[in-house]
Amino acid sequence: MRLAKQRQALGAIGAVVVLFALGTPASGSRRDQLRLIVQQQCVPHWRSSQDPAPCVSVSLVGGGAAARGFAVLADQKGGAHYLLIPTHTITGIESPDVRAPDAPNYFDAAWKAREVLTLAIGHAIPRQAVGMAVNQIRSRSQDQLHIHISCLGRLVYEALQAQAERIGASWAPLTIGALEYRAMRITSAQLDGANPFELLAEQLPGARDAMGQFTVLVAGMQFREGPGFVILAGSEVPGAELLLDSTCAVASEAR
Repeated sequence: MRLAKQRQALGAIGAVVVLFALGTPASGSRRDQLRLIVQQQCVPHWRSSQDPAPCVSVSLVGGGAAARGFAVLADQKGGAHYLLIPTHTITGIESPDVRAPDAPNYFDAAWKAREVLTLAIGHAIPRQAVGMAVNQIRSRSQDQLHIHISCLGRLVYEALQAQAERIGASWAPLTIGALEYRAMRITSAQLDGANPFELLAEQLPGARDAMGQFTVLVAGMQFREGPGFVILAGSEVPGAELLLDSTCAVASEAR
């Protein structure tokens, strides 16, 4: 009964998000929708009444205008698809703020927020079915950083499972379908010690000066030696939504 009520609540939140997306929450362009929802709706509601609506959750560190954190918002398309969004203004992957020394590890926060997928689907989602992705500049419709949290699309899931043991701790080419990526593995159950934005900028030659050209996907993995992740980065690849599947079709196979 509790799970059913939680799923109903998430559905209602998703409906609210659709309404916000169709209209304009306040002033600003349509590319400002996510920032305005978080900054003018979710955060004020959370501060005044501990109610994050229309977001699913808000996490803040610090007080007043200096507070920093992130919100989780249901994607307007519905299904098991959510967005983790910083509460302060960050344009996107190209911003140095995503890898600043005092910045939150947004991918780590997105990974820890993945339980929203369980609520949406109604059963546990194995780590190797979960994907988190950020779009390159030309593929995004919003100019506020947001990490997509959903399940991996079948093509991506099957390719990673088939090639898992060939993915090493340094960036190397990896083909998925007809598309070329760079991939590296992280051998750790969590991402608190590894910031994918920083690993891209610091370890992939040429990436630091061209961060905005990359779509980045972080996939949960279960390697022979234990749990971990694969980071995929590509500049001539589809947007994040095309790498993910909000129906979580692969979740039952990964269990």
